[in-house]
Amino acid sequence: MKQTQTVRGGLHLIRPGARVDRLEIFFDLVFVFAFYNIARVTAGELTGHGLIAGMLVLALLWWAWCSHMVLANRIRLGEGVAPLVMFVAMAAVFNAALAIPQAFDQRSGGPPGPLLLAGCYLVIRGLHVALYWMASAGDPAGHPPLRLLVAPPLTAVALLVGAGLVPYIGYSDGTAFALQVGLWLAALTVEYAVGYVLAGWGWAVLSANHWVERFELILMIALGELLVSIGVGSDLIDRPVTWPAVLGASFAVAITAALWWTYFDLVAPAAIQAFHATAQGRPRTTLARDAYVFLHLPMIAGLILTALGIERVLNHLGTPSTGPGEPVADLAVPLAYGGVGLYLLAHLGFQLRTLGTVTGTRIAAIVVLAAAIPVADRVPAMIGLGMLAAICVLLVVGELLLLGGSRRLLRESALRERLTHEARESARRRRRYQ
Repeated sequence: MKQTQTVRGGLHLIRPGARVDRLEIFFDLVFVFAFYNIARVTAGELTGHGLIAGMLVLALLWWAWCSHMVLANRIRLGEGVAPLVMFVAMAAVFNAALAIPQAFDQRSGGPPGPLLLAGCYLVIRGLHVALYWMASAGDPAGHPPLRLLVAPPLTAVALLVGAGLVPYIGYSDGTAFALQVGLWLAALTVEYAVGYVLAGWGWAVLSANHWVERFELILMIALGELLVSIGVGSDLIDRPVTWPAVLGASFAVAITAALWWTYFDLVAPAAIQAFHATAQGRPRTTLARDAYVFLHLPMIAGLILTALGIERVLNHLGTPSTGPGEPVADLAVPLAYGGVGLYLLAHLGFQLRTLGTVTGTRIAAIVVLAAAIPVADRVPAMIGLGMLAAICVLLVVGELLLLGGSRRLLRESALRERLTHEARESARRRRRYQ
């Protein structure tokens, strides 16, 4: 049996057809906490400033995860010396998640939160660059010059440090926040813009299965965070669970299940087949960049916004002083409807980029969601949440009825692929152990 290729530094390259390593799933657990903390901190300050800060932190951590993902598609993170490096990166991500509440301000006591977050990000990206450079040594396909790998994270960290120092200059709160947002946007622009360019130069998707599976798993984590954030944020632990809260929670589960269905039932299986069919090299790499790196970020942002809205509605329904017949006074309904709409819009872009098609039912659902926000914001909370659940469920039912033939053909094709692969693997293992 051919052994995994070893490169400089005790790193092991992955091969086509590789699947997700267990250590990668373990690594993603720290991002579970990061997503959760973003939702909790934003829920504590559900204002325009809070939402902007939460989405900026999400974009930064998403780029850190995607940088790790590019590395994971080149080397086996569970072999050689890579696990030791990944444990250090996990500690950095975990501490960055702890610093999220102070990402834009400094509270008394302890290290400065903004600078701690910037330092953790430097460690995460520095480890990624070092391992990626080592793994690329001797690669016949080449790799970008080292300065192009080092300059973006260093520039981004310098801008984040500048943003962290703004509160000490003495500007008013509004001016200071605007300067911080500008510096954060500049840092993200540097990272994302250079990453966009480098996708066509110096890296390739070595295993299509591995790439797609990791993004499916991180989206599954985000869907799980949707349920956890709704449950925790509803604040029903110290209060009796009311019947309105039970019905509202059932609506929340229906919404989450429908969002899961829209991704994993039809489009995701078709997308992986299209991804395999895309020629290796620049075409596959740019597809991976556009469809997975860039378009999955608004999907996850949409899920977090949905969680923020629904948890406020459940909190309202579970409060004895209010009732299901009263509307929710704050941003709960626009966030819930807008989050689902953003998720579906990003998914529509994902479908267009991978398959070259769009589904009319999803366009109709996005239009209905936008039109329903003013109505749902004025009706009783239970009705507003029920309307959102009905729109999501009707979308799924409509696609089951209208796209039943395509669904059946896709599943038959996927089944044939799995059976062929399993037969090939069984034959190989029999030859090995005979």
